[in-house]
Amino acid sequence: MTNAQLARISGHEPRRADGEPPNDPHGAGSGQGRSVPARILRSLLHAFGDPRVDVVLWNGERILSPDKTPVATLRIADSRTLLRLCTDPDIQFGEAYSDGRIQVDGDFEQMLEEFYRGADASGSVAMARRVVHRLHRKRANTLQGSRANIHHHYDIGNEFYSLWLGSTMAYTCAYYPTPQASLDEAQLAKMDHVCRKLRLQPGQHVVEAGCGWGALALHMAQHYGVRVTAFNISREQIAYARRRAQAAGIGDRVRYVEEDYRNIEGSYDAFVSVGMLEHVGIENYPALGELINRCLKPDGLGLIHSIGRNRWKPMNRWIDRRIFPGANPPSLKQMMDLFEGCRFSVLDVENLRLHYACTLRHWHALYEQSKDRVAQMFDERFVRMWRLYLLGSIAAFTTGEMQLFQVVFSPGRNNQIPWTRDDLYQPRSSAVPVVETREER
Repeated sequence: MTNAQLARISGHEPRRADGEPPNDPHGAGSGQGRSVPARILRSLLHAFGDPRVDVVLWNGERILSPDKTPVATLRIADSRTLLRLCTDPDIQFGEAYSDGRIQVDGDFEQMLEEFYRGADASGSVAMARRVVHRLHRKRANTLQGSRANIHHHYDIGNEFYSLWLGSTMAYTCAYYPTPQASLDEAQLAKMDHVCRKLRLQPGQHVVEAGCGWGALALHMAQHYGVRVTAFNISREQIAYARRRAQAAGIGDRVRYVEEDYRNIEGSYDAFVSVGMLEHVGIENYPALGELINRCLKPDGLGLIHSIGRNRWKPMNRWIDRRIFPGANPPSLKQMMDLFEGCRFSVLDVENLRLHYACTLRHWHALYEQSKDRVAQMFDERFVRMWRLYLLGSIAAFTTGEMQLFQVVFSPGRNNQIPWTRDDLYQPRSSAVPVVETREER
């Protein structure tokens, strides 16, 4: 870019390339976008597949979508924001929206879907991301690094999460028996779905790696009559989970351990991990497989529930920086590194991608209802930052950018495995014992 072009972009009254004012009714103002900033922006939009999005620049100039039915209008506050977007769109879009230098009118979710689809189809965007990713240093998922990563995301306050996760406080993909199910109904159905896949029986001992706020461990003990030892390194979550177990009167059957999964010891009938593998780091999968091999009984079953991808690519760097440091969703091929070295048999793979999109829409609706409280707890920038994270996550799942895998496995020589899947869909009341307990919000 020449000095003259930079000067024109940063000037107080940007003008079109032909010298006419930007709001000329027959030129840039009518959507032709002839000024230097407009042409730069057109190139950027073209790299993202010409999404159905109109853009309004700080000087009133409009760049119209080639499609006559745009899903949203993007408003850019100043020339510096545009330059930053051109330099590093993955980081700078999130930063600019959080700061209020970008505004969105219209359907924000559909707009993000448009950008996801365009970027996925664009070779130039993919190449640029690969180059930048090589320069981007992620926090390693070592014992110390994992604790720092988890603290960044999960220890920002139980009250914050209680505003929008629903009564279960389950922060993972729900399972919707029907699309009309409520969030709480779907989260309970997910817990039952997991328990049935593990074929839990009263008296068994289950180990859970990464237990969140304790909902699944509590559910397994209450409704399936098992003992659970659950590991987590989030201090806030562990404290909350212990209070729930005591309030439910089953503290003797559920033990929450504030410790890294790498320190799991003992022998168990079942291993379960829901929403932790994304934080493990692909380089640590063989070691995790060896750990499971040591602690799972020869006739035991395991289940791993994880965000993933059809084909691996780096995590969005803005999310890595602001929301989920260290996160690395794997492909199914990469997940197999957990199982192959230990000769585990993969028994079942299910993809709940659209269930996660539905879960996120429920979370986002509750979040927007609580945005004033969130602003009081943090600030407006935080409100916008998490809104973008939630909406961006919905778009990632609806466009296939992200997947949600549930994988059931067992030691390879285990012959005590189900003949069919029929029992997964039996009514719970006819298949498992139910222990009535009090539920703490």
